[in-house]
Amino acid sequence: MTTQQQAGILVDRVRLGDGDDEMGLVTLNRPAEMNPLDWPTALELGRVFDELAGDDRVRVVAVTGAGRAFSAGGDMKKYRELQRDPAAFPQFLSDATEVFARIGQYPKPFVALVNGVAVAGGIELLLSCDLAIASTSARIGDAHLTFGQMGGGGVLTLLPRAVGPARARELILSGRLLWPQEALDWGLVSKVVPDEELVAAGTAFAAEVAKKSPLAVGNAKRVLNAALWDGTGVAAGIRLEREVTSRYCLTSHDAEEGLVAFAEKRRPSFTGR
Repeated sequence: MTTQQQAGILVDRVRLGDGDDEMGLVTLNRPAEMNPLDWPTALELGRVFDELAGDDRVRVVAVTGAGRAFSAGGDMKKYRELQRDPAAFPQFLSDATEVFARIGQYPKPFVALVNGVAVAGGIELLLSCDLAIASTSARIGDAHLTFGQMGGGGVLTLLPRAVGPARARELILSGRLLWPQEALDWGLVSKVVPDEELVAAGTAFAAEVAKKSPLAVGNAKRVLNAALWDGTGVAAGIRLEREVTSRYCLTSHDAEEGLVAFAEKRRPSFTGR
């Protein structure tokens, strides 16, 4: 495993098996401040995400936090000045939401590994990922209204889609934090594991993804996200699914390779073409 550190963010490359496949592990690394998602951090996350998404060796990107928080959201101290600036504050929100929105457009799966507190910008980052795995120490909620703030990074739009409108209203209006089992029951996370097994759980998921065609994975993610991001109706969604699948199966090496490998009772050798 190789590690790089930049602007409060750690980037690890975790090998998946014996080949060249890797999981990019991005760790928000300002634990004393509960890993705030301030303006410079959001921009740096975007740069790091672009770099990992563009690397053919990286099959999955995982995001987590150092210490006792995934992320407690924006930097409240900096907000006192930022929210007095009618040009800078809207630009900050625009930049942050653009970074979060790019996650759904990358062809590689992004998984949030939620340790400790994930509130405000933290839950918005979680919701922007393709799935989330929580540790037993996770506490997940919105909490904007508790401090007289409002969600501006996607929680008001994405949370109702993830857990349903009534539960989203309860969580946003009350400000309470979900325990991990509640988050699992609500469908906000897909699994709960002990704290010490969180990264291993993400790595195990990435190892399974790495066995698949990267082209097929990217196509599947695109179709899965179309309804979420574009409000696609069922008929339009099925039409998109049919078109993408037809093009993939008729034109790609990997679709043919999967069929041949099945017939020959061997593991496929996918190339992403």
